Amino acid sequence: MEGTVDGFRYGAVTPVAAYLMACLGGALGLRCIVRTLLSNQSWKAGWLALGAASIGCGIWTMHFIAMIGFQVVETRIRYNAGLTVLSLAVAILVVGIGVFIVGYRGASTLNLSFAGVITGLGVAAMHYLGMAALHLNGTIRYDAIAVALSVGIAIVAATAALWAAVTIRGFMTSLGASLIMGVAVTGMHYTGMSAVSVHVHSRTGGSWAGDSPTSLLLPMLLGPVIFLLLAGVVVMFDPLLVLGDGDWNRSSASASTESNTPQPDSLFGNQEDRVVHARAPQDPQWAAPHGPHR
Repeated sequence: MEGTVDGFRYGAVTPVAAYLMACLGGALGLRCIVRTLLSNQSWKAGWLALGAASIGCGIWTMHFIAMIGFQVVETRIRYNAGLTVLSLAVAILVVGIGVFIVGYRGASTLNLSFAGVITGLGVAAMHYLGMAALHLNGTIRYDAIAVALSVGIAIVAATAALWAAVTIRGFMTSLGASLIMGVAVTGMHYTGMSAVSVHVHSRTGGSWAGDSPTSLLLPMLLGPVIFLLLAGVVVMFDPLLVLGDGDWNRSSASASTESNTPQPDSLFGNQEDRVVHARAPQDPQWAAPHGPHR
């Protein structure tokens, strides 16, 4: 028989929490990528890796927070821990590929398109790999049109996010871009979930391997959430991201000017020069020795 699928078991709590985590991961990832653009002296690979991990953790956390609210009324749900962890690794890896492509090769149309397709397909793969981790007393089926639409949304969202990462530098504009990115990523998830239908097996007394959503997902979510909080601390206390591009350049220029200005007690040579200039007007011995003789 057909199972009753409900993606909003706890009402608006899980969708809102999932959206906020997607926004947090996107905001941190965008700021980390912006950090590599504001200064050529920054550790580029490190900031890009931190940005990719932030976006990947945000997307994965969004997915499984939303999945806490997913249920099939007629059967229990269990999760395969190995596939769940693998989906997190896939999310970080594919986002990292896209981020490093645009970070090192530039934001040309070709690079953005290529990186966006790879990242979008990877995000979709993370979603459906996470769905493959579900174990229940039934068979999960997907509507092909809704699946294709969710993959298309993932590709568009990934391309837009990468474009924003290398184009938008201001804090408020990055924040706005992360809010839009959160809408796109969460929309991709629920579009994919709308493709799900479950045919429940008639046998109800069977058992199957796996962990319950609360016993597996809640503890596993703690790691990515703590990582995002630590990444937020790193971003908040980085002086370049706090000051912004213009203020950083002005402060750097000011520091450079001050370093080139002679200090009163810096070197003996400067003191001697001042003595020379002070004595030259009134001391006869400083007159030109080769002047004409009368």
